[in-house]
Amino acid sequence: MPTIDCDPAVARERLADADVRVDEGNTPHERWRAEREGAVAVAYDDKVVVQGSDPTRLTALLRDGGGRAHVYFDGASRGNPGPASVGWCLVTSDGVVAEGGERIGRATNNQAEYAALIRALEGADEYGFDAVDVRGDSELIVKQVRGEWNANDPELRERRVRARELLERFDRWSIAHVPREINARADDLANEALDDAN
Repeated sequence: MPTIDCDPAVARERLADADVRVDEGNTPHERWRAEREGAVAVAYDDKVVVQGSDPTRLTALLRDGGGRAHVYFDGASRGNPGPASVGWCLVTSDGVVAEGGERIGRATNNQAEYAALIRALEGADEYGFDAVDVRGDSELIVKQVRGEWNANDPELRERRVRARELLERFDRWSIAHVPREINARADDLANEALDDAN
């Protein structure tokens, strides 16, 4: 059960900025309570205690910011182009901070991969990380973002620019190609999003 020494008013503001609903406390000693996806934060006079099955969902938001995250992304397209989805996961030494998968309409596989990268980077930025190590199983996307390969397709070129803009928000970043088995969680999330829609 993580305990974060902080000003509860500042912590409450951070949660509100991240669209987490904050309610009044249940006892006279509790200043407020907030809940997000299996985690509950309870504020006292000079600290916030986070409990639940997945406390990292809130601890990353409540800490002073900064820190490093491993960012995994994957896109899926059935038909290429066809119904497409994205999957992404943010991981720190404390565990999974956030993850998601969603349909994005009709796209090619490469368009879906870029959409997944962009969504993952937006998530890392929202959580306030100052360093990210990005990992994906699309060699094309990784090498285009690093500038090793050209992006000839105008739409992919536009998405590469957006990904680079997001990467520049971090003090330090890296992006590397990894085998599919290393990227399994992001892959699962992308495929589950497609399966759930059927």
